[in-house]
Amino acid sequence: MSVTTEPPRTDHLDQLDVHGDVGVLDRPSLLAPPYRSMLFGVIGVVVAVAFEAIAVATAMPVAARELDGLRSYGLAFSIFLTTSLLGMVAAGEVSDRRGPVLPFLAASGVFVLGLAIAGSAQSMWMLVLARGVQGFGAGLNIVALYVVVARAFPEELRPRVFSAMSSGWILPALIGPPIAGFLADQVSWRWVFLGVLPLMVIATALVLPNLRGLDERAADAAPAVARRSRLLPALGAALGTGLLQSSGQLLSWVSLPLLAGALALLVPSVPRLLPSGALRLARGLPTVIVLRGVFTGAFFGAETFVPLMLVEERGLATTLAGLSLTGGALTWAAGSWFQGRPQLRVTRSRLVTVGLALVAVGIATTATVLAAPVPAFMAAVGWLVGGLGMGLGITSLSVCVLALSPESEQGANTAALQVSDALGAIVMIGAAGAIFAGLHERGGDNAGVFLLIFAVTATVAALGALVAPRVATRQEPVRQ
Repeated sequence: MSVTTEPPRTDHLDQLDVHGDVGVLDRPSLLAPPYRSMLFGVIGVVVAVAFEAIAVATAMPVAARELDGLRSYGLAFSIFLTTSLLGMVAAGEVSDRRGPVLPFLAASGVFVLGLAIAGSAQSMWMLVLARGVQGFGAGLNIVALYVVVARAFPEELRPRVFSAMSSGWILPALIGPPIAGFLADQVSWRWVFLGVLPLMVIATALVLPNLRGLDERAADAAPAVARRSRLLPALGAALGTGLLQSSGQLLSWVSLPLLAGALALLVPSVPRLLPSGALRLARGLPTVIVLRGVFTGAFFGAETFVPLMLVEERGLATTLAGLSLTGGALTWAAGSWFQGRPQLRVTRSRLVTVGLALVAVGIATTATVLAAPVPAFMAAVGWLVGGLGMGLGITSLSVCVLALSPESEQGANTAALQVSDALGAIVMIGAAGAIFAGLHERGGDNAGVFLLIFAVTATVAALGALVAPRVATRQEPVRQ
């Protein structure tokens, strides 16, 4: 089942591909009164989510050790993405039928609940459960925000809106790791979760007044023919990915039946969540969707284990290990700003290709820290490079998917983009977690384990760069 029911809008993609934006004359201002309040509200939500994401990555090594759950370290990250699949699909369907207000409000409530459970967790499995609750809320949130952007801002402003959203990661990237490291080392890792609660509540209050009228637009844009719900295949995909992760974590005789069950659920479910032609990398929207998963799988599959590698192999304090990720968030924002420049005359497909190549180089650079003579700060240098690639490429894919989507299918196609995003990260974090769980030796030399994880993720990014030109349609007219 295809996510889209109308032919791709290749005219818009061609213009996006060649110039990185559409139109130069009579461009409305992003800070004009009709858009300014909404923009600040959306950025506020991104800031709250960013604090959680960066702080958790920094504090998780301490939490896993205290709860005696190092073997489930990767699962605490991948289950977040697994449950987000359901949230993404649910938000996409509700947004197309009723608008983004309900999924946005539900997202905030569920996410806050997950933070409260995590902050009071007494075992690693309780913390893993809390991460699953947070994931469902995050899945609702990201799709609702994309639909808000699509319906509240004109097409020519969207690249700059996504750039502004990426800038919401700058402050959390600067102060999130040191704050999280201080709390984890000197107070309690629990406050890394509980401290985000008021931020999310305040951000939700800022956005809410600006959502008026968007549900009415959704009703006007509703598709004339009903589409089959994708919640059932989303449930199958979520259960399948859960079994896949469990098979990699248990590493016993039950792993094989769990793996077989995962494949039995994933094989029929995943194609129904993606556009027709995605599995054969058809040009345009299908490749756009697939490469989103390649980006997140490679980058976050490696990033999940960077702080742990620095703590275990180089003896860094938790705060310093977390700071190694700060530069990546900053350069991500810089790359996103660059792709949104109105005067940019670089094809979207070229931005995606360069972005994936930079992610591969960044991971490889970070891996060099495993050699004792290489200074530990090279991990931060590598993440500067990788973050720049993410900003250039992944943000360009967000622009492309909205340009290819009729208004009545913005929710469905955005959900497909985010499903690919989550699946890519789930598979790669799950694979990295299985490698770690199977080969890691407590108190031993595990440099080879981390090196294998980084080699796999860097290879995935490099292969993605080879197929990235298929983001473009066959004809790329040059504007006169």
